[in-house]
Amino acid sequence: MSSEPSRSSGLDPVAAALREASVAVARAVLELSTSNPVILLDGRSGAGKSSLARDIVARWPLRGRVQLVGLDAIYPGWDGLRAGVEAAREQILVPHGRGLIGIWQRWDWDASAYAEAHAVDPSLPLIVEGSGILTPQTAGLADVRIWLEAPASSRRRRALERDGDTYRPHWDRWAEQEDRHIARDAPHRHATQLFAIP
Repeated sequence: MSSEPSRSSGLDPVAAALREASVAVARAVLELSTSNPVILLDGRSGAGKSSLARDIVARWPLRGRVQLVGLDAIYPGWDGLRAGVEAAREQILVPHGRGLIGIWQRWDWDASAYAEAHAVDPSLPLIVEGSGILTPQTAGLADVRIWLEAPASSRRRRALERDGDTYRPHWDRWAEQEDRHIARDAPHRHATQLFAIP
């Protein structure tokens, strides 16, 4: 639980839960003895991953900047959850862990093709957020591993409010991939931090 209840009391329940989560993550980062920690942030669509990731960046407790990569920029289309996670592992997490520059390509959803390349600096902290990112293969490559849990009705409402008609036809298709990820990878078991978001 956060030690700042008075600051969160004026927020709506979702914003308050995300703030408490980001405070807890900042505390966990401070307890690490590394200047370039890696954070993995997983949860189903609409759970609040992107919002939490932005809040963590905003209150980053170490000096210097932190790199944030969202898997929405890497998944190769609506059937690409597992492929996007594997690309992030091979192109971002493994090189970062070896002290090498990682290079990943953005997926252009409109063109259905890969676009420009981006570099990840191994000397800087790194947050990778997205559905599916926390697996037995990625867990050992991260210092802080987060799983967000949220009710299906809340998640769906938030996701469709955010992405509207673009996402609506693909909701079930994406949810099936998330189901397979949870059954296969048990992400909550690999998490060092678990947060419930209303």
